Amino acid sequence: MSRVTVRRKTIRVTAAGEIRRPDTLAVEEPLEIRIDGESLTVTMRTPGNDIDLAHGFLFGENIIESADDIVSARYCAGTDAEGHNTYNVLDIRLRVPTILPTRRFFTSSACGVCGKTSLDEVRFRTEFRLADSTLTIDAPMLSTLPDELRSRQAAFAVTGGVHAAGLFTRDGTAVVVREDVGRHNAVDKVLGWAVRNDRIPAADLVLVVSSRASFELVQKAVMAGVPVLAAVSAPSSLAVDLATEAGLTLVGFLRGETMNIYTEAQRIDVAGPYGGLSDPRWGPTAAISRQVR
Repeated sequence: MSRVTVRRKTIRVTAAGEIRRPDTLAVEEPLEIRIDGESLTVTMRTPGNDIDLAHGFLFGENIIESADDIVSARYCAGTDAEGHNTYNVLDIRLRVPTILPTRRFFTSSACGVCGKTSLDEVRFRTEFRLADSTLTIDAPMLSTLPDELRSRQAAFAVTGGVHAAGLFTRDGTAVVVREDVGRHNAVDKVLGWAVRNDRIPAADLVLVVSSRASFELVQKAVMAGVPVLAAVSAPSSLAVDLATEAGLTLVGFLRGETMNIYTEAQRIDVAGPYGGLSDPRWGPTAAISRQVR
């Protein structure tokens, strides 16, 4: 199944005039996740890695604790006008039947918590203590990870219209990278992969996202035991508050030679093995903004 991108007609207007040509767009389609035949959620996503997405979503909602809790995941009823399977309905069979949340979720590609009835509902308590993680990463290495993430964004390269998330080791090795029109879906796909591959808690990994650091992304990282979340854009105030409460290291504006460290700065080794800001990789104008705690 390859439905990540599509071609659409467009008129490009330039100083030289109009150019009629097709443009490549990122696909956005609904995915309905059912539990034992009962509808749980509909999320707008880019097709692909749906099994990972479902595992990540269910783990983040405390519906499963590990991949062993799921017996099967299969596409079911859901057809287009010609009777072909749309692959937009995924039925999850649990090993032990569970009572589903009384609320139902509908999440757009822009928001991972739209279905929550109150803020308190998303303040899940994870069983993993982030304080137990011994992970540290030197700042110059961390600064290279957005480019590493970008180099693996095949869909973004042709559309410019998808987010990405990736898990990296402290030496910069990419463990898994996923793309999606929804930033929360990209993270669910990455963390779902970690659930399926027995990498939870991800206490030795850094989560890097190509978007801003919103509350729901921090919540997902905390639930998975990820000690460091780094974003290329800004965090929200609530994201910083939750990171502080949970002991998560939150980095924002990770761009080129600069970054803002908002919480738990001890995990970012500014000195590093190369002498920190004297490292030639940082350049003469490098700067790091730290939150003073």
